[in-house]
Amino acid sequence: MFTINENYLQLNESYLFSAIAKKINEFTLLHPDADIIRLGIGDVTLPLVPSVIDALHKATDEMAKKETFRGYGPEQGYEFLREKIAEIDFQQRGVSVSADEIFVSDGSKSDTGNILDILGEQNSVALADPVYPVYQDTNMMRLGVDDRLILLSCTAENDFLPQLPDEKIDVIYLCYPDNPTGTVMTKPQLKQWVDYALKHRSLILFDAAYEAFVTEDDIPRSIFEIEGADRCAIEFRSFSKNAGFTGLRCSYTVVPKALKTIASDGREVSLHKLWNRRQSTKFNGVPYIVQRAAEAVYSPEGQQQTREMVEYYMQNARIIREGLLSKGWAVFGGINSPYLWFKCPGTNDSWQFFDRLLNECHIVGTPGIGFGANGEGYFRLTAFNSLDKTREALERIKNW
Repeated sequence: MFTINENYLQLNESYLFSAIAKKINEFTLLHPDADIIRLGIGDVTLPLVPSVIDALHKATDEMAKKETFRGYGPEQGYEFLREKIAEIDFQQRGVSVSADEIFVSDGSKSDTGNILDILGEQNSVALADPVYPVYQDTNMMRLGVDDRLILLSCTAENDFLPQLPDEKIDVIYLCYPDNPTGTVMTKPQLKQWVDYALKHRSLILFDAAYEAFVTEDDIPRSIFEIEGADRCAIEFRSFSKNAGFTGLRCSYTVVPKALKTIASDGREVSLHKLWNRRQSTKFNGVPYIVQRAAEAVYSPEGQQQTREMVEYYMQNARIIREGLLSKGWAVFGGINSPYLWFKCPGTNDSWQFFDRLLNECHIVGTPGIGFGANGEGYFRLTAFNSLDKTREALERIKNW
């Protein structure tokens, strides 16, 4: 009989947001007329901006003509997009990243899991707790429940920021602005992690999916703003939230050429070359029309339009934050992040609070326990609904 990867049997039976969807469906069957406001899953609600739509139409028309039709593209991404990313996201901000260090992909969620293909199973891996579930689940799919997975405790007492470990850790996941807590690291705080990684020859996997939501000047938008990070870090970015690409699927990963390690036989190995080999084998690239749409994000019009989209969601975040604070609740995030993280009032059971909020206010959020043990007793709301729905939700909460 064939065998399976039994590590999957050690995972929770369903992904967190699948469990939430099931609860919503059950509630809707019993209350079909309820006006449910969804502030749970981090999906966007605004339509794609005009510059992106125009680029999609133009690229689609190209695919209808023999002389401009495109088949397989480069697995690493088209040069026209990679060059724009390098110039506008990095070089114009004084960060040295070249176009050929950028790999265009179909989502940061995919890449933060797929990156494990090029890393050894013997690595110790540090995750913040609370943690974005994908980091933990993809590691457990390889290792199962294993003491090589180390959880770094993040609590209200340390502002939900992990502390440097006393021992040597091989691979460290950092996500800032953070999902789920909405917290951020300053440059000096992030520098401590880069210095730690350089000292111990560790690898930082830095998820910067929410960098566009940073509003304060002292908060880094890329780990490569920190000197030496190109020798110890890989960065993941996405068009999902800043440009509304959750339905188009486009992201990119930066693997610096300076990032190297030593193989068991003593050879120096480039992670850039390993990732290129992995992508060339397992990935056929992001569709041409989607990459043209992503390129349009970097046009002057696209930059303005996507900034307005981000500002719209951050207005929602401010409304939620101010509303929760007016209730006297302890709130994190919402300043440099579209996520609001708060202490559940009256209970330490975050699923119980989920049920109360849904049943009594008809509002959906995300229970903190879904992000790890340190998330219990906390709750996450997102700013990705409409302005009207966000205001209505906070009125319901204020009057609750």
